[in-house]
Amino acid sequence: MDKKNVLTVKNLKKNYKKNNSQTVKAIENLNLEVKQGEIFGLLGPNGAGKSTFINILAGTVLKTSGQINVWGFDIDKNPRQVRASIGIVPQEVNLDPFFSPRKLLELQAGMYGVKKKDRITDTILKIVSLDNQSNSYARGLSGGMKRRLMIAKALVHQPPIVILDEPTAGVDVELRQQLWENVKLLNKNGVTIILTTHYLNEAEEMCDRIGILNKGKLVALDSTQNLLNKINIKKVRFKLSNNNSFDRITLKSLSILKSESNELVVSYDKNKLTMNEIIEFLTSKSINILDISTDDGDLEDVFISLTNN
Repeated sequence: MDKKNVLTVKNLKKNYKKNNSQTVKAIENLNLEVKQGEIFGLLGPNGAGKSTFINILAGTVLKTSGQINVWGFDIDKNPRQVRASIGIVPQEVNLDPFFSPRKLLELQAGMYGVKKKDRITDTILKIVSLDNQSNSYARGLSGGMKRRLMIAKALVHQPPIVILDEPTAGVDVELRQQLWENVKLLNKNGVTIILTTHYLNEAEEMCDRIGILNKGKLVALDSTQNLLNKINIKKVRFKLSNNNSFDRITLKSLSILKSESNELVVSYDKNKLTMNEIIEFLTSKSINILDISTDDGDLEDVFISLTNN
């Protein structure tokens, strides 16, 4: 069964006027759809338009033209319902240091007009693993707890979509893993996640689909696996029984990355060469291969090839 779109963007444009009245195209003709229940990654170098896009959804920046529909609501006709359908977790941690997590969530719920009987403060504190710190001052929380509290604040009005803007920027590896467990749990509970990130390994591990923005344009939109399959360059490591030193190999598209003692590492274009051809070539040179390991490249390779950064 096809899942419904929770976010549909059509021909979105955002232009800024510079002081010298030159027009800057922050977003140019953006078209994308996000499906219910998925973790959707929005990637791109600095200045690609990710933050502008999020600010338009948040209602803090006005679009120049185009259509946006969130959870069935048009952003022009029902801006309040659109904002109520989205929870945004910003990059910066901004919390009142003298309030406890519980108090902060209660205040936030009040600001959204959530009635006392409809509030789910305890549940949210559990989801972000802050139930034990619910009555401590925010100033006494660790960096990771503060990040999780920012996620909690975005959940008080129970939005079906949560946008995480660079949630693990400047966070250590252990804390990053912890935050991801929380995000996966949220997603498991039916929340659609849109996430912007600089960490490509993070997007690779977390996202079902990925859109890549570059200079305001969408340069790729596909499932994470399909994007990875688009990489033509493969890397192969051969463990050899005899000591061989290669300077060059006369095979089309094959490059030697490393050649020393009992190891040979090469890269090749899988559209121009097969693994069998490489093995046959090496065997013809009386080389005895003990072991082969391949590396299919990662999202970073896709990213670089698409954004030429």
